[in-house]
Amino acid sequence: MRVPTRKGGKYINEKPDPKITSGKFDELKIHLKKLKEIVNPRLAKEVKKLAADGDFSENAAYQIAKGKLRGANQKIKELEDFLGKAEIIKTSDNLLIQIGHKVRLQLEDKEIKYQILGSSEVNLSKGIISHQSPLGHALLGKGVGETAELRVGGQIVRYKVLNIE
Repeated sequence: MRVPTRKGGKYINEKPDPKITSGKFDELKIHLKKLKEIVNPRLAKEVKKLAADGDFSENAAYQIAKGKLRGANQKIKELEDFLGKAEIIKTSDNLLIQIGHKVRLQLEDKEIKYQILGSSEVNLSKGIISHQSPLGHALLGKGVGETAELRVGGQIVRYKVLNIE
């Protein structure tokens, strides 16, 4: 019997979206600084202290601390790489919807507000959607009064642009 091969998940190897706001960039820089100057030295000190206890193979606390240190180092590397490739979102005019804009839309008889940002800042509870999402993608380049159409479950949903900020 042959073992089936699995296809990779759709989002497993996807690179993080480098488009972020300057506020998110500053927040990540502060987090990176905290990891480098506070968390990493504290974990390294803990590993060194536990290593002094001797037998590494039977020292579970040492193994756990070592894993935490590896995790912190990995997070530092990921943040440095991400910040090195980050593109700060700059909006120009409010004539056409671009990444970074806040939009007020009409969906049937109700109004909704969204801000279109990069996928690393998505937060639906705050009304932040990605420019790569179906709705975000449909809205890009639209102006006030124009309609973005989206196919949802076999139906076409129309969003009318009321305002761009």
